[in-house]
Amino acid sequence: MSTHIVIMAGGSGSRLWPLSTPGRPKQFLDLLGMGKSLLQLTVERFSSLSEDFWVVTGADYESIVREQLPFLPGERILLEPEGRNTAPCIAYACWKIRQKYPDANVVVTPSDAIVLEGEKFARCIRTALQAVTGTGSIVTLGIAPTEPKTGYGYICASSIEKDKVVKVNSFREKPDLATATEYLREGNYFWNAGIFVWSVETAVQQIRLHAPGIASVMDELAPSLYGKDEPEALSRLFPKCEKISIDYAVMEKSDSIYVIATDLSWSDLGTWDSLRQYIPSDGDGNSVVGAGVRLHDCKGCVVEASDNLTVVVQGLQNYIVAAADGRILVCALDHGQQVREYSQM
Repeated sequence: MSTHIVIMAGGSGSRLWPLSTPGRPKQFLDLLGMGKSLLQLTVERFSSLSEDFWVVTGADYESIVREQLPFLPGERILLEPEGRNTAPCIAYACWKIRQKYPDANVVVTPSDAIVLEGEKFARCIRTALQAVTGTGSIVTLGIAPTEPKTGYGYICASSIEKDKVVKVNSFREKPDLATATEYLREGNYFWNAGIFVWSVETAVQQIRLHAPGIASVMDELAPSLYGKDEPEALSRLFPKCEKISIDYAVMEKSDSIYVIATDLSWSDLGTWDSLRQYIPSDGDGNSVVGAGVRLHDCKGCVVEASDNLTVVVQGLQNYIVAAADGRILVCALDHGQQVREYSQM
């Protein structure tokens, strides 16, 4: 039985402006100064588990995906004509995989997160794959929280058993601080990493059961898959899909959901503050990416600049300074959640 990795790479990452932009969002950037984009790191993370990769992304990003993943066959790059959230994205990939690989297991993952515990991560996915094989179950990955984050969704597990597959009681939306603090105290709440493991047959059955409107669009699209008329049919049919996340469409409704929760040093790198935690810091707590950055009397700052830019910062404490392609951001770290709004003013 083969394992297929579906990487969702269509997000905009607008809270990491000015580095992340609609033209080149964060999943295609080397945000950590590691010489690889987050998309490339995602592929690397799964490479010990499978060689069968699929990338679902926007039509505008096809050339970037081909550039960064030159080994990927063209038919494995699925181009959404417009973003309709994660449920239609996943349905499209699963209907296409099922047509040629009806016995496959599928791992669905975002493209823009970081995981430092790579070997442990691979073990968890292997455990999840064993749990879904032949069972009709869905296993999602839960991250043991290290603080009461209000920017993440949470998974309420039926018991506190890390590194074991247990039943999911419920999914919870992003909480306020008091609720997130209570989640940590109770111990059986985990960050939702947006990673789902299931057989392709289970995926299709669950989408058909809980999101019949999306399933009907995919059924209409199915005769065109792998054919010359697929792009035209996709362009005509895909926008008919409801714009909805897989969590709302399927996961919150299904009674077949399990979670394997673990500690992985994981982050979705959704804000500048979360990004800072994964960049080495100097003695004053400054995290810097960019050969041309010069700091004087700064503390607790995160500074990113293209290598061809010289950026000099003096006297700032707990600030974001970012420069890219003629765009500059100077913003207090505790206003990092508002960067999306600031960039659109």
